[in-house]
Amino acid sequence: MRKTTVAAIQMGCGSDVKENIEKASELIREAAAQGAQVILPPELFERPYFCQERRYEYYGYARTLEENDAVIHMKKLAKELETVIPVSFYEAGDHRQMFNSVAVIDADGSVCGIYRKTHIPDDHYYQEKFYFTPGDTGFRAFKTRYGTIGVGICWDQWFPETARGMALKGAELLFYPTAIGSEPILGCDSMPHWRRCMMGHAACNLMPVIAANRIGTETVEPCAENGQQSSALTFYGSSFITDATGEVTEEMDRVSEGFILHTFDLDEIEEERRSWGLFRDRRPEIYLKE
Repeated sequence: MRKTTVAAIQMGCGSDVKENIEKASELIREAAAQGAQVILPPELFERPYFCQERRYEYYGYARTLEENDAVIHMKKLAKELETVIPVSFYEAGDHRQMFNSVAVIDADGSVCGIYRKTHIPDDHYYQEKFYFTPGDTGFRAFKTRYGTIGVGICWDQWFPETARGMALKGAELLFYPTAIGSEPILGCDSMPHWRRCMMGHAACNLMPVIAANRIGTETVEPCAENGQQSSALTFYGSSFITDATGEVTEEMDRVSEGFILHTFDLDEIEEERRSWGLFRDRRPEIYLKE
């Protein structure tokens, strides 16, 4: 048996980067104290979701892997606690490009590698195309001390190709750091739809899914730099963990900070995955035909 305990962190993100990193660290410590081995914070947790507005000065938030404050801090924490921590950050990449990225930090504090967000949204107040170049890493699976994990980032979670791509690379667990909430223009509650998409990814790949979201209302005040935009997003939390059939085993409410955790037997799930034949019976040569 290879048993792995995973956790999803849910938190609000204020204006102070240091305080946000410390808050995430405390929740990670608490989860680790309860046995969590792979612990997922939300997307871009260092600061408020700056993509709600367009401001050129926010390009300055991008840092290289070696320079990013959250990555530096979490490398030390992962080594201390012997935990795996996928860290979402705004990456200054090569050739002056900027990416929405995750650094997967292994339990010894080393970085297994980086995944750069493939699907970049451009919606009302989720204006990520202004800040991020579409990722160039392709879908990846990272071998860590506690199993092989795949990490998609927020908007990636709406695309079944992301989950299947990570599964085909050898992932055993699928993680999605997220920043999603209200839709002020569409006027809908997307939470149930959001959750069902990922439940389907788990079911179709026979692979647990772990999703971590932020909470709280974040407002934009009008100013010359943002074209006098005034807006607000209320992030709806609802972080959750599914089993390999897509059933939600652990979930949080829409307003609380904290974490959830669950233990999986990766060998048992692998045996079930083989028995179902979902990868044996794939027909990619047919899917690619027009």
